[in-house]
Amino acid sequence: MKEKQLTTTIQELDFSELSASEQQLVRLARVATQSSYAPYSHFHVGAAILLENGVFIKGANQENPAFSGICGERSAFYNAGANYPGVDITAVAIAARDSNGFVTEPCSPCGLCRQAMLEFERNAKQPITVLLVGERCIYRLPSVASLLPLCFTDF
Repeated sequence: MKEKQLTTTIQELDFSELSASEQQLVRLARVATQSSYAPYSHFHVGAAILLENGVFIKGANQENPAFSGICGERSAFYNAGANYPGVDITAVAIAARDSNGFVTEPCSPCGLCRQAMLEFERNAKQPITVLLVGERCIYRLPSVASLLPLCFTDF
């Protein structure tokens, strides 16, 4: 038997330690939770992405009774792909809140979102910085791939 170890480096930061563009992403992700339609889960997720051309894009989760909605992360990424084809994404911030307010600890994307975001990162051939936003702190990860080290791929 062989054993392998996977490691991911996560920086834990205060808002004041972020760059100006990262602070703007965090603010926009929090605002995006207000556009969430989550009458079933009552869990509101907002995502904001920064494109290489300096454009910011927001997305929010949208639910329906058949539970076939879309998460906030994919909402933002697909919006970028549809409206700015060929323009790479450089960073994403993800925030979440429930009936008690914003989550205390950073919330990580679901597996489907991780895989979808990874496709954008692979197509860009450069890492996308990931900011996971909590009230207590913010996690900064160097890439989407760091969230999904054993990803499904045909590469």
